[in-house]
Amino acid sequence: MPAHRTATGGHTAPGARAGARPHGRSPGRRGPVLAAGLLALAALVLGACGGGGDDDGEASGESITLYTGRNTELVGPLLEQFTEETGIEVEVRDGGSAELAAQILTEGEASPADVFLSQDAGALGAVTKAGLFAELPDAVLDRVPASYRAADGTWVGTSGRVRTILVNPELVPDPPESIDDLLAAEYSGRIGFAPSNASFQAFVTGLRILRGEDGARQWLEAFAAQDPVPYESNVAVRDAVESGEVAVGLVNHYYLYELIAEVGEDQVNSRNQYLAGGDPGGLVNVAGAGVLASSERQESALALVEYLVGPEGQEYFARETFEYPLVADVPADEALPALSTLDPPEVDLSDLDSLEATQELLAETGLLTK
Repeated sequence: MPAHRTATGGHTAPGARAGARPHGRSPGRRGPVLAAGLLALAALVLGACGGGGDDDGEASGESITLYTGRNTELVGPLLEQFTEETGIEVEVRDGGSAELAAQILTEGEASPADVFLSQDAGALGAVTKAGLFAELPDAVLDRVPASYRAADGTWVGTSGRVRTILVNPELVPDPPESIDDLLAAEYSGRIGFAPSNASFQAFVTGLRILRGEDGARQWLEAFAAQDPVPYESNVAVRDAVESGEVAVGLVNHYYLYELIAEVGEDQVNSRNQYLAGGDPGGLVNVAGAGVLASSERQESALALVEYLVGPEGQEYFARETFEYPLVADVPADEALPALSTLDPPEVDLSDLDSLEATQELLAETGLLTK
């Protein structure tokens, strides 16, 4: 069965181990150990595959520390699989992506983190701009299209998600084709959203980039005047649309497919409306990972990032979380429209890091407190 997101997102305590115990330099200059470590990485991979090394095929048992903004219920099994195949233990510290990025910025070069796996690109952009990531080798970067990795090579996307308008067709026979359509009188009091959710806030950040501060404020004020219904999570928004409590909801694409996997397609009324024409509501964001420049375990840290964008990691995200794999030779779930057929807005995903300004704008327009 696919892994499922929880409404509240549960965190493990700092130092919890994924693997043996199930639970879950400045930018522009290539990290010398990463560049020099490709041969070591190749040896590691060969050893994991039984092509050399010890008879049991395991690495030396080195442990790395992963800061993850992804729920460990989602990525825990993949981390366990990584440990089984490489012998590298993963000590997990999880929390919100923005929270962990801020922690890394505070810790600086003294951070115990070796790898940062973020739920969204904005948190990765913040660490990049602070100069705390090492540059990844081309062998890792080139697996993912340029639009889904850092321009300076310091982080790489691991899976993609698309913002959609989830629609109950029994209540909305003619679905909206843009976020501006939601400002029509017919949607007053009938829109669900999760104001504290990181993906919603990333959408608002993208809106600020695409339309400027004044344009974003104008849309948010009009949206607030629609008296949208706030929910604690995207799961709650989805369920409200499905039950008819609201007519439409602002969510990520995969929540619909998780529900279909749980109860069967014939039991689900809701449908995703994908927005084209570069509409801000069709933003494609990514989860992604980078190696901390201060890490003393560069080869093992790089091995984890390489695993996430390798066949095992990409197939896992496609199969278990209904996200888009970002590597061309790994197909998405057949129920999803092909990523190449979508027409998302063009945004440098690293620029989604201005979360504080987004939260201030949401508070000023009365949306963050709803």
